[in-house]
Amino acid sequence: MTAQLNTLLRAACEHVCPVPPVAGAVSAVRRRAAAVLADWRVFPELVEDSLLVVSELVTNALLHARPPAVLRLSWVPGDGGCTLRVEVTDAGAALPAGGSRAGTDPDEHGRGETIIHALATSHGIRVHPGGVTRWADLVAV
Repeated sequence: MTAQLNTLLRAACEHVCPVPPVAGAVSAVRRRAAAVLADWRVFPELVEDSLLVVSELVTNALLHARPPAVLRLSWVPGDGGCTLRVEVTDAGAALPAGGSRAGTDPDEHGRGETIIHALATSHGIRVHPGGVTRWADLVAV
């Protein structure tokens, strides 16, 4: 019985969404994430920051990595508050190591990591067989 309850609680607090490699994917995934956060009754002060992090991580995966990409949201209550983890896993780098990003407009790109650093309590990258996961934790106290 306890195992079933734990499974139900975990399912209620985790959402996985494929990120299609098509135009309009970022806004579609952002809308889906907003609906999930509303269903979970995530604190309103955390929602806008979370959606910005979702947008940045999904955009990064679409622009700089190979498909497929997947968004995973996890809402975990804790002793000192609740943590929303935003993860985007992709199939790895599209450019070879040391590859050039010639033609990239610095006014249009390159601020995502700074934005995530400013909004997230912690963030990082995990490299694993078959891909890369970029994650950010946002904590509401």
